[in-house]
Amino acid sequence: MTENLTLCSHSPRRKQILKAANYKFEVKSVEVDESFPLEMNKTKVAEFIAVQKNKHHQKIFNNEIIITADTTVVLEDEILGKPDHFEEAKSMLERLSGNTHQVVTGVCISNQSQRISFSSTTEVSFKILYPEEIYFYIDTFKPFDKAGGYGIQEWIGMIGVTRIKGCYYNVVGLPIQELCQALKDKFSILPFNH
Repeated sequence: MTENLTLCSHSPRRKQILKAANYKFEVKSVEVDESFPLEMNKTKVAEFIAVQKNKHHQKIFNNEIIITADTTVVLEDEILGKPDHFEEAKSMLERLSGNTHQVVTGVCISNQSQRISFSSTTEVSFKILYPEEIYFYIDTFKPFDKAGGYGIQEWIGMIGVTRIKGCYYNVVGLPIQELCQALKDKFSILPFNH
């Protein structure tokens, strides 16, 4: 029996990336507690949460291959989450302005017999952003569902990002090259020959 590939994520960007990579999959997701130990190394948090999400979803969809992920933006050993409102998004972008931060995406894949996890880190550098650029971006794109208050694939990424070291797709939300390799090596799933 061929196992079903299931992406357990509310993120439209993760769905888009996995689809663009030519995988056949379903999207199913339920809310999961995303808390983590406060003393944990901030670059380990994304993978920790991805594993917690995976364990929760595997109990519900246990005859499938489950992919879960979590993305964090880390600046000076602090996690910048999803902003709740304009002022919080503005504060985050002001802090990212003229600085380099890390985007870490943790991924966990499992079926009934095994679970693997990994994380990918990309360094992103922003130019100094002008206040009017920050205001325009938040007003127009409303990035309240995005870690760090921005989407690299949107206008702010085009005009503001000066350098990226690592996987671009990781910043969007899914380190697709590493995920493809893991699906092939550990689960014998290829993005073709369906």
